[in-house]
Amino acid sequence: MSSSPPPPQLAWAWFFDIDGTVAQLEQSPDAVRVDLVMQYLIAALHEQTGGAVALISGRSLRDIDKLFPNFSIASAGQHGSERRDADGTIVRQPTPGASLLTMRDALREVERRHAGLLLEDKGQSLALHYRQAPRLGAFVEREVRALFQTMEPGYHLQTGKCVVEIVPDGHTKGTVISEFMTEAPFHGRIPVVLGDDVTDENAFDVVNKLGGISIKVGAGPTKAPYRLSDVPAVRAWLATLPPLTHVHFSEAGDKL
Repeated sequence: MSSSPPPPQLAWAWFFDIDGTVAQLEQSPDAVRVDLVMQYLIAALHEQTGGAVALISGRSLRDIDKLFPNFSIASAGQHGSERRDADGTIVRQPTPGASLLTMRDALREVERRHAGLLLEDKGQSLALHYRQAPRLGAFVEREVRALFQTMEPGYHLQTGKCVVEIVPDGHTKGTVISEFMTEAPFHGRIPVVLGDDVTDENAFDVVNKLGGISIKVGAGPTKAPYRLSDVPAVRAWLATLPPLTHVHFSEAGDKL
C-alpha cells in the first residue's frame, strides 16, 4: 500500500510526467494547460537545483515547450523517442518510415468513422485517444492491435488512460531516466519521479532500483511506494520546499 511521500528536497534529481501529474487531464491533449502556479513551482525548482529537473512525457518536445513557454528545461518527448539534455542538446530517433505513415492513414480512417475518437500524430509516434468516447475503449484496442500486425518491426503498442499508442522500440520513460542519471546535473543525486499512468510504471521500476523515490499520482495499482491523490496535491507538496514556502500562489503569475 502506498504512503505519503517524504518532504521534498532540493538535493534530489526530479522527473515529472505532465498530463495527470502536473496538469489536469482534459477531453483532448490540446485542451490541457499547466497553471501558472505549477509553472512557477517547477521553474523555481529548476533554478534552485541547478537544472536537475526534467519533464518525461508521451507528448512531443514541441508540445512540452508550449505547456512551459517561459523557460527551457531538460525533457524527454514521445516516451523517450526524442530527448533534450540539460545543456539543450536534442537527440531524436530516425525519421519514421513508410510503415508508420501507413498506420497513420489507417488510424485516421478509424477516427473519421467514429465520433469521439482523436488521433494524435506526434511525428515519431501515434496515439488514438478515446477520452470523449470511453465506451469505445475495447473497440479501439482491438482495432489498433489488428492494424499493428501489419506494421514492420521497430514499434510496439502501449496503452494508457483512454489511449492506445504506437511508439518506436528502444526507449521508455525508465530508460530515459537512466540516461539522465549518468549526466550532469542529475548524476550523483537521488532520483524522484512523479507519474499517474501505466506508462509511468517502468519509470517507477527504474527509480526504485536506483534507490530513489517514486510517487504515483491518483488511484490504481502501482510499483510506486508513495502516492499523492491528484494534481492539486502535487502542487501543495512541491510548495512545501523551503525556498518556495514564502511565495503566495497569487504571486506566481507575476514571476513568470
